[in-house]
Amino acid sequence: MNDSLDVIEGSVVVRNGRIESVGADPGATHDLTIDAAGAYLLPGFIQTHIHLCQTLFRGYADDMPLLEWLKKRIWPMEAAHTPETLRASARLAATELLLSGTTTLLTMETVHDTDVVFEELAETGMRAVIGKCMMDADGDAPARMREKTSASIDESLALHRRWHNAANGRLRAAFAPRFAISCSRELLEAVADLSGREDALIHTHASENRDEVEVVRRLSGGFSNLEYLADTGLATHRLCAAHCVWVTDREQDLLAERNVKVMHCPGSNLKLGSGIAPVVEMRARGISVSLGADGAACNNRLDMFEEMRLAATLQAVRREPGALTARDALFMATREGARALGLEQEIGSIETGKRADLILVDRDRPHLAPDPDPWSTLVYGARGTDVRLTMVDGEILVRDSTLQHLDAGAITAEARTAAAQLIRRAGI
Repeated sequence: MNDSLDVIEGSVVVRNGRIESVGADPGATHDLTIDAAGAYLLPGFIQTHIHLCQTLFRGYADDMPLLEWLKKRIWPMEAAHTPETLRASARLAATELLLSGTTTLLTMETVHDTDVVFEELAETGMRAVIGKCMMDADGDAPARMREKTSASIDESLALHRRWHNAANGRLRAAFAPRFAISCSRELLEAVADLSGREDALIHTHASENRDEVEVVRRLSGGFSNLEYLADTGLATHRLCAAHCVWVTDREQDLLAERNVKVMHCPGSNLKLGSGIAPVVEMRARGISVSLGADGAACNNRLDMFEEMRLAATLQAVRREPGALTARDALFMATREGARALGLEQEIGSIETGKRADLILVDRDRPHLAPDPDPWSTLVYGARGTDVRLTMVDGEILVRDSTLQHLDAGAITAEARTAAAQLIRRAGI
């Protein structure tokens, strides 16, 4: 996934967590040699929009439009989380993500107990940018989800100071105002100022659903969603805006001018009936569009292979076949993800000097034969279960499709128990 999109047969040498050489015979003796025959070696997938806290909600929030889904299911369940259930949710998500080749993620958590998510991801070995959800202006949310403006800012800043660049730089902190409907203008302006002072990413939702767009227009005195975020100072190169399904030409121009990053979540947009984002048009304007599964409450999978396939095929329906190619989709899942997170010099491609975040995808599966084209095979044919190795910073986290430091069976059983407890507390 370098600039020329080379496909190379050869070897990759990893030393001290970074890629030392690509393509040549590895030469000198190494501590460990991995036989990658019959596989594709790729940079690990970078998911730029996800909610780890919602993984326990899988199957409890189906068949509703966005705003109803939030008010009747998601917010009550997020309010019911304890540190223990949040820990189980993050562990379950990390298990699924690592097994299916995601090595880096940008996640928005719930309003409370975000330290738990940092702690869990520090232990799993994943790379992540994590933000505490910020909500200070939504009367429909449960009491535990409604914050005072100053408290939301203070806690987010404290998390940033505790965790930013922790775990040998694998973990970073972002500011995460949920969306314009649930945040006061005072909060959004404060986050814009903090982001500039701390040089930190902002992670939010924007223009996901037509009803949401109309609510924002009423609340803001006539602004469109992106125009309102720009008016508060949020729309800079540090803003990561999830969805952007219903963005006008004028808003797309604004996104391009301000270098705002867009995170496309096709599986979630389909399941919630939100629509199909104008990805081809945004990319034509030079807007960075990356991929994420969103949460297990609205997808219900966290598999990047699924998102790549959907991204490409949905644009074929919107425009024409080939409007978004398999190469484009794989680029979005790797290089554009790195660009969105400001990590393009560190991850997203297999190049000398970059961090060794790598995955092996098995080619020797019946559903991948005869495999004449790697791009087609990976985007249209492969599945998360085809990943046989996942590595972050040179540490092998999955080998032979088996987690090396986590017990998938125990984590899954724990998650079932925790979900039952959470649902009882939420009264759903």
